[in-house]
Amino acid sequence: MDKWFVKWRPYTGNLETTPVGINEYLPMGKSVVLGAQHSFAMFGATILAPLLMGFDPSLTMLITGIGTILFFLITGGHVPSYLGSSFAFIGAVAAVTGYSGTGINPNIGIALGGTLVCGVLYALMGLLVMKTGAGWIENLMPPVVTGSIVMIIGLNLAPVTIQSVIGSSFDSWMALVTVLCICSVAVFTKGMVRRLLLLIGLVAAYFIYFLLTNVMGMGKPIDFSPIANAAWFGMPTLYSPVFETSAILVIAPVFIILIAENLGHFKAVEAMTGKSISPYMGRAFFADGLCTTLSASVGGTGMTTYAENIGVMAATKIYSTVVFVIAGVFAILLGLSPKFGTLISTIPVAILTGASIVVFGLITIAGARIWMNAKIDFSKNGNMLVAAVPVILGTGNYSLNIAGFDLGGIGTATFLAILMNLVFNFKNKQKEVSVTTEREIATSEPLLKLNP
Repeated sequence: MDKWFVKWRPYTGNLETTPVGINEYLPMGKSVVLGAQHSFAMFGATILAPLLMGFDPSLTMLITGIGTILFFLITGGHVPSYLGSSFAFIGAVAAVTGYSGTGINPNIGIALGGTLVCGVLYALMGLLVMKTGAGWIENLMPPVVTGSIVMIIGLNLAPVTIQSVIGSSFDSWMALVTVLCICSVAVFTKGMVRRLLLLIGLVAAYFIYFLLTNVMGMGKPIDFSPIANAAWFGMPTLYSPVFETSAILVIAPVFIILIAENLGHFKAVEAMTGKSISPYMGRAFFADGLCTTLSASVGGTGMTTYAENIGVMAATKIYSTVVFVIAGVFAILLGLSPKFGTLISTIPVAILTGASIVVFGLITIAGARIWMNAKIDFSKNGNMLVAAVPVILGTGNYSLNIAGFDLGGIGTATFLAILMNLVFNFKNKQKEVSVTTEREIATSEPLLKLNP
């Protein structure tokens, strides 16, 4: 066990000047406060992803807490990360279920089946990396490829997002109001408030919607009656996966996107902490894959490490992995409250759409920032084509049909980006990101600047 886990020691430095290391722990009181801060940071995105796919946000919150603790145990406390619900699955889930955007997804079973298989493949990839090392993964998906994949995720989701409100003039305006609320928090606030931009922006937009509908009679009012009838504590409803080959072929390839996404996150953490995570990258991939598998087996979303929490670490300089265990406990407690889940279900579609516009836009820009931080040379035709062609195909939802099975727009574009890089850049192998570039990634990893 000593070789599996980090060697813990109490923190003895000055918090104003000295970072808290991965293997250090603070007094319980401070650790609880920091754990709560991390749970607040992930809150907005963690409930938004399941809502956009028609999953139960309470169940997802519960599972992310359990998954984060399991991730800590599997990685031995070497990788400071929070496992939250992944946005990478939204396009694939929408494609196979035809989800309308309201309530529980009636075809949630087939989405869970595809997600479960995705998790298994991801976990197997983690075992392979544990055996062979992570170097070949980094060579297979250099920054020009990972930037394209991340950008594709954001652009591919745009049409579905906009379609959900174009039928109502009031909803269209409220979506725009939500965008302005979130952007205002991001630009005009500082410190902890800015770090909670999604959560506070959603609350502000929710209050405005309430005033306009329930008080002034405009639009569809919010029905609060279910909240009063909900219990304070109880288990969320569980759902069983259904395995359909067509759905599996669309959703399962998302594991490649998760690898690309997490690879960037781990590089950022390495730069911040000054500690190499490469020896534990296989464990981290395996842990994420296992947690995704377990999540899908009971009705939860796919999982991924969260940039929001990496942003909190960049701002606080506290990298202790113990803090993430405490954040996981907070998430479990929230997930066990039906009243919390019922409150979340009252969020209008227009507000969710506005939040989605911001999130998917930031995901798109994050892809471009990967190119910028890695200093990709677009004067080389190979790089230019690897970046351009998959992004356009993914945006247009171009999909290949193989033996009667649809790969989906994101899956097709992802495979093509990897293949094109192997074919057209074999003479110009991408150089590894320099230490300076990695430090740039670390300071800019959050989708928005979170520092005061």
